[in-house]
Amino acid sequence: MKRVLLKIGYDGTAYHGWQVQPNGITVQSTLQDAIEKMLGKRLAVTGCSRTDAGVHAKEFFCHLDCDETLPETAFVRGLSALLPSDISVLDAKEVAPDFHARYSAKGKTYIYRIFNRNIKDPFLSRYTWQIERSLNIEKMNEFCKSLVGKHDFYAFSSSGRTVTDTVRTVSDCFVWERDGIVSLSITADGFLYNMVRIIVGTAVSVSDGKISPCDTEMILSSKAREKAGITAPPQGLMLDKVYYQECELNA
Repeated sequence: MKRVLLKIGYDGTAYHGWQVQPNGITVQSTLQDAIEKMLGKRLAVTGCSRTDAGVHAKEFFCHLDCDETLPETAFVRGLSALLPSDISVLDAKEVAPDFHARYSAKGKTYIYRIFNRNIKDPFLSRYTWQIERSLNIEKMNEFCKSLVGKHDFYAFSSSGRTVTDTVRTVSDCFVWERDGIVSLSITADGFLYNMVRIIVGTAVSVSDGKISPCDTEMILSSKAREKAGITAPPQGLMLDKVYYQECELNA
């Protein structure tokens, strides 16, 4: 029995998130269907994260256990031929039996994109939140800077959270603008349910003057979801990078 780590990317538009759902097509179920067609058996696949419906991933890792002697390259070629065009297997490698796609991850970077012009772009509607009013990048960065560090992010999570420990460490968070696209990048050791989308919604409220950058400490300490901004729509969010110890990937 060997443990195979798959690196995939996907456009989440057509899926009800990563995790298998009883009444919806998901990335996980679609991948498991392809693996079953290739190997002739249904295998469980464990992902590094639980992206929501409509959220995308440039880099997503998942592992599976199998007794096949197929080379890792066969997983890439075989699954690529069986998967729809909006899911791609980018790499496959054997890892140690105790490696875990989710729990071995040391951190993740998410990027959220906002199309910030006074006209809509139909070709970006699947990948950005379109806001016509001008956004204040300086104020948004002031807010983002106040999130860096170890905090209890309970107020920046939705009621659907499945964990009791809501303390996370944000190592980097910043906003930039290029060609009408405002992007927010955030790196942390872990994320709560809807945490990034609520942070983005709050950053927009800060830009609009509805919330002050100085309010961050109050919002965090209050543990009151209603004091933060709205939950930004899912299509602007992308899991950009997952971090593991290099020695674990080269086991």
